[in-house]
Formats: sequence, structure tokens, C-alpha cells
Amino acid sequence: MSRWSPDEQRKLLLESIADYAIAMLTPEGIIESWNRGGEQIFGYSEEEALGKHFGTLYPEVSQGEAALREAREQGRSEEEGWRVRKDGSRLWANSTLTAVRADDGELIGFAKVTRDLTERRSGENQARLSEERFRLMVDSVRDYAIFMLEPDGRVATWNAGAERIKGYRSHEIIGQHFSKFYPREDIDSGKPPLELRVAASEGRFEDEGWRLRKDGTRFWANVIITALRDSASNKLIGFVKVTRDLTERRRTEEERVRLAQAEEAVRLRDEFLSIASHELKTPLTAMQLQLQSLRRKVEQHDEVLASRVTRATRSGDRLADLIEALLDVSRIATGRFELRRETFDLATSMRDVVDRMRESATQAGCELSVNAPGPLTGAWDRLRLEQVLVNLLSNAFKYGAGARVDVSLSQQAGDAVLRVRDFGPGVAAVDQDRIFGRFERAVSMRHFGGMGLGLYVTRQIVDAHGGSVAAANAAEGGAIFTVRLPLTAEAQQSRGELH
Repeated sequence: MSRWSPDEQRKLLLESIADYAIAMLTPEGIIESWNRGGEQIFGYSEEEALGKHFGTLYPEVSQGEAALREAREQGRSEEEGWRVRKDGSRLWANSTLTAVRADDGELIGFAKVTRDLTERRSGENQARLSEERFRLMVDSVRDYAIFMLEPDGRVATWNAGAERIKGYRSHEIIGQHFSKFYPREDIDSGKPPLELRVAASEGRFEDEGWRLRKDGTRFWANVIITALRDSASNKLIGFVKVTRDLTERRRTEEERVRLAQAEEAVRLRDEFLSIASHELKTPLTAMQLQLQSLRRKVEQHDEVLASRVTRATRSGDRLADLIEALLDVSRIATGRFELRRETFDLATSMRDVVDRMRESATQAGCELSVNAPGPLTGAWDRLRLEQVLVNLLSNAFKYGAGARVDVSLSQQAGDAVLRVRDFGPGVAAVDQDRIFGRFERAVSMRHFGGMGLGLYVTRQIVDAHGGSVAAANAAEGGAIFTVRLPLTAEAQQSRGELH
């Protein structure tokens, strides 16, 4: 036989419950009993709680009155909402209010049970906020198309990146099968369902290939499909598909490959020119020597034959000049172009070149004048600078045939300035820099022939000395080519490549 009566046992049971606030209310809502859970949750002791209207536990008393009316009319009221502790702080609670009636139906009060759900609500809010932040993050990503597929491949979600890359708005594509993004040849080969099967069996599928936008244009894409499974049952619930547009990267890579192929073709061409030029130079030199010997023998005996031998010798000289130019181009391209510096008077060297070129000027019908007061001394490659003047004069004789050609040399500040002026047709503004490129010629002058190497080699020689060369047109007509060469080694080194 228990030492406690049933009423005493029930009272002990209610008072021992600490996780729930359990109270009895009068029909008017006055607290008549209060357990330990009520004190723990709301902070009121039993003495403080008894006699209070239970509406004081709500932010607004009217909220408690509404719960009383519902319980009185319906027999029960349950809701979740904010409650107020003794210290004024709030808690999120689940409250059940049950009407208590006598056997004859008379309302004798209410039983109120309250549970503190603040911690659970905080966790739910955090989870919801985390999910919302993740959703906003995915929706705002524009560089990647990130969307979910149903297990059968139908599109379930759509982000801003997917709209930007593929061109569909969400209402246009959600519910459609993802095979819409694949070219016809991939659909015919069964690629879309194969990708889903691989992702389902292996957990992941990755591929690069062509995909289609809404407007039918193609783009090169990297695609990753990841299977989603229920953590409890391992049942497949769908897929996450991430697509990145790599069209620009592919174009860049293709351009890089084309550039590498072009560079290799240029390298092979330069190598061929170098080998061919060297192979041609040896027999040509032998032929020139034989022609010179033959010319000396026949000059006194046969004028006709001597004239023919002279023309053959000149042709051989022109061919030798071309081969030497090709060798220079090869040396420049392969980094074997070097300067052999010595200290000398540039004015004397320039006058010597002009004297050697007078016969060529006469043949071109050009009156050649030189103004090179000296001395103008510096450390340069004599042969290379003489080659520069020969190239410029040869051009002047070719394009200004029958007109005067002037050569001048002067000093301006720390530079030696060489100018070659002809009175020919001049150089079009669009060509004035381009003609110094390899194998380039002025568009309006292509009928003159030539390979476009002389001015290219000229600029390379001048650049190697730290100088500059430029073409311009004179106001009175004709072209002026100006070469500037620093006089000191220090200036050459700071402005060019000192070899």
C-alpha cells in the first residue's frame, strides 16, 4: 500500500517535471498551481506566480485572452509564439491550453502546458538562414550554370548563371529535359542518358564538349553532374549539374596552338633560308671569281663578249647581295646577329660608300651628292653601318631613278644623324613604318619588285646600335630616310642592345 494518496502522487509528479511549465488556471485565467518547470522556464517562483493572470506570460495580455476563448469554445488551444520571462527576456514556446470541466460540464478551469522551444527554433532558424544564404549564393552566381535535375533528367531549378550562359529564363526551362542543351549528334548517340547513368553509378560525371544555347548557337562547356541520394535510404533523388562556358578559353587555346604552329613554320622557313643561302653562296662565289677572271681575259679581245660577261657579273653581284640579305634575316631570327665594334670616323666611311655607289647612281640616272663634314667618331660596326647606307641608297636609286639623291651626315646633341633624300614619288603615310618589316614593301611600289628585306635588315642594324631609323616625305616631294646613332657606348647600351 503506497504511503501517498493518488492526489499526492499526481502533485509530486507535476512538481518534479522540469522541462514543461504546467499550471492550473481558474476560468478567468488566474494561476492556481505552478510546478518546478514553470519556475525554471519563466523564472517565477511558485509564490510569485500564484494569483497572477497567465496573460502576463505573453508579450500582450490580449494574446492570452484569445487563447482562453478558443479553449473555452473548442476545448483546447495550441499555438507557438513568443512568451515573456520574469526578467523581461523572451522565449519561443509551444503552449497547450485545455479546458477542464466537471462531470456536469461546468468549466472549472484550464490546464496549461508550456515547452521552451527557443533553442530548437534558433537551430531551425540557423538552418533556414543557411539554406537561404546558399540558395541566394547559387542564384546569384553568373559564371556557372548551377541547377538541379530530377532523376529522369528534367530541370528542377535554374540560377542566374544558367540564364546568362544558356539563354533560357527559369519559366521556359524548368520541367524540360536537359537534353535540350545538347547538339543533335550527341542526342542521336545517346549521350545525355549515358551521362546520368554514369553519374548515378559512380556518383559523378565530368565532360567537355559542345552545348547549345536557346538561340541555337554553340558554346564549349565543362560539365559536372553529381548524383544526389537520400542519406537514410540511399535512394537517388536527383542530380546537381554545373556547367561552365569555356568557349573563350578554347578559342584562346586554339589561337595559342595556331600561333605555335605559325612560329614553328617561320622557324622552319628561316632554317631553310639559312641552309639554302649557305648552299647557294659557295657555288655563287666560285662563279663570280670565274666571271671576273673571264672578263679580264676577254676585255681586250672581244667587246661583245666582255659586255655580256660584265652583265653576268652584275647579276651575280645582285644575287650575292640577295643571299647575304637572306643570311642576315636568318641571323636576326635565330639570335646570331652580332656587331663587331671598332672606333672610326663615320664621315669618312660614309664618303667612301658614296664613292663606291656612284656607278650605280649613274646607271639609275641619279645625280648623287654628299655632305659629310668630319670627323664624327664613335664605336660602331663599320661594315654594318656601311651596309645601312648601301641599302638606303639602293632604294633611293630604285624608287627615285632619274632624280637627284642627297646624302648628309651631321651631329645633333649626342647623336650622329644620317639622312638619305631622294626626289622620287615618296612613301605613303600608311607604309612609312610598315616597310621596315620583314618581307614588307610599300603597297604603291610593289611593281618595282624586290623581297622587302633591305629596310628590315637596316632597322635591325640601327636598333642593335641603340639608334632609330624612320621614313618621311619631304614637303617638296620625295622621301627622306633618317638614321640616328648615339655617339657614346653608354647611350647605345641604354637605348639599344649592346652586342
